[in-house]
Amino acid sequence: MLLINGIGASLELLEPFVAELDPAVEVIRFDPPGVGGSPLSGPYRFTGLCRLIAGLLTELGHDRADVLGVSWGGAVAQHFAMFQRARCRRLVLVATATGMLMAPARPSVLRHMVTPRRYLDRGYLHRVAGDIYGGLARIDTEEIVAAMHEGNRAGPTRGYLHQLAASAGWTSVPFLPLLRQPTLILAGDDDPIIPLVNARLMHRLIRDARLHVYHGGHLGLVTEAAALAPVVDGFLGV
Repeated sequence: MLLINGIGASLELLEPFVAELDPAVEVIRFDPPGVGGSPLSGPYRFTGLCRLIAGLLTELGHDRADVLGVSWGGAVAQHFAMFQRARCRRLVLVATATGMLMAPARPSVLRHMVTPRRYLDRGYLHRVAGDIYGGLARIDTEEIVAAMHEGNRAGPTRGYLHQLAASAGWTSVPFLPLLRQPTLILAGDDDPIIPLVNARLMHRLIRDARLHVYHGGHLGLVTEAAALAPVVDGFLGV
């Protein structure tokens, strides 16, 4: 299974989820250009990034993979499933939406997403984590702060801005009905960044999709890893 992380997050952030998966599942994690340990050569769009991901699979000896994308990574995963369809067997979309044509978060939430400050300033994240991530972050901010600062390797601000630019103007609405991969959609019932209605929209648009709503927020794969990993295992047929 190939994991594509959210904006600004390095591959270590999803370690709690990976640790809960069945050991039979081979997991591939990577840092997009300009994030964590990956260098940034210049601006890119989703199409170029998906070609890079396909090349990564080839380099690792895989013709195709099950693809799981979280938030921004979920948008990339949708694009990959459509435009690299022969390389994507099954699709898992977590806390994500359809891009430009979606039900947006409140402006008070969105303003925290335009910079990587939450990855760089621990005190700032303490103050805003509950408001932007919802779920457990509303009552236990320290767990979220620890996950995002003690293991995550923040890349340069330029890398974060390139991730934002890669998704500018993008939407999956026109092509979601054309997807043929079996798809699992995981969505939290308290996600300020991606309101639940977006998952319901994707569920209606994707022909072979199932929707699992969990009690939690945007970082459910971190805070509810023990509950969500078996759902993914079951979907993968492990």
